[in-house]
Amino acid sequence: MTLPKSKEAPTSNLALDLVRVTEAAALASARWLGRGEKEAGDKAAVDAMRLVFNSLDINGTVIIGEGEKDEAPMLYNGEKLGLGKGPALDIAVDPVEGTNLLAFGRPNAICVVGAAPAGTMYNPGPSFYMRKLVVPEAAKDVVDIDAPVPDNLRKVARTLGKDVDDLVVFVLDKPRHQLLIQRIRETGARIQLHSDGDVSGALMAADPRSEVDMMLGTGGTPEGVLAACAIKGMGGRILGRLDPQSYVEKEAILNAGLDLRDILTTDSLIKTDEVFFAATGISGGTFLQGVKYIGTGAVTHSLVIRGKTGALRYMEAHHNFDKLMKISSVDYD
Repeated sequence: MTLPKSKEAPTSNLALDLVRVTEAAALASARWLGRGEKEAGDKAAVDAMRLVFNSLDINGTVIIGEGEKDEAPMLYNGEKLGLGKGPALDIAVDPVEGTNLLAFGRPNAICVVGAAPAGTMYNPGPSFYMRKLVVPEAAKDVVDIDAPVPDNLRKVARTLGKDVDDLVVFVLDKPRHQLLIQRIRETGARIQLHSDGDVSGALMAADPRSEVDMMLGTGGTPEGVLAACAIKGMGGRILGRLDPQSYVEKEAILNAGLDLRDILTTDSLIKTDEVFFAATGISGGTFLQGVKYIGTGAVTHSLVIRGKTGALRYMEAHHNFDKLMKISSVDYD
């Protein structure tokens, strides 16, 4: 059958391969839930991710990783992933978003992966922090990162058909946000304060099913790129601006040729609709349920997104360890 010129034949959804990566990382790292050893939990996730990634028919390069090569065994910036014979991809990873959450058994630790064609993913270079504003699709055209906080809150509330005091705003509970928190409270909106979970907060703000209506504040620049991978498909909006938290970081950013005045958007962070995202819950919480061990195996819950089609899949997977361990080199015990 010949398709009309305006149509395209369906292509494979790489996110369905990426979710195997995040599931493996979640299953491996969840064994460390509440044990107080964040490095061990993170390493378990990294090792599982690397093994599964290197079974995929991709030619991937880590753009958003966990530092430089000398910090191995973490998935480092510039590391090559995959069998090397598939599509060339930029890869963003956070094997455990919320290592402290995992270590202390707190909610919302997740495993996260994003992928896009090579050259289309924003490389933050030496930037560690960026100021962010995230809203769902319904409010994507009414916000301005340079507008006063009360103005943005009122516009979002009006667009969502709510009173300002109905809004819930996700904010990281950090000293740098004292004035922001004060302004949100003075305007009348409610706040969810989280110690960690930068990507989770952005996804909750973009997801119209979530009780969170908006995310504000300064968080990780790499996490902003990861969140943009998902928001491309979810239809919300992320706005950002690099926000160095030290003189050393500011100088490194300027020396790298990055402009601190630039406003980063969903489309400048990810310059294509052909982007894929997967996240799997580790410790459970308001975003994704955590790993549940059931003796013979485990149950995981994941979010899988393809940017081009806007398809969101919330997946529950039941893993049989007896069968899985016969074919997998990942140690889930």
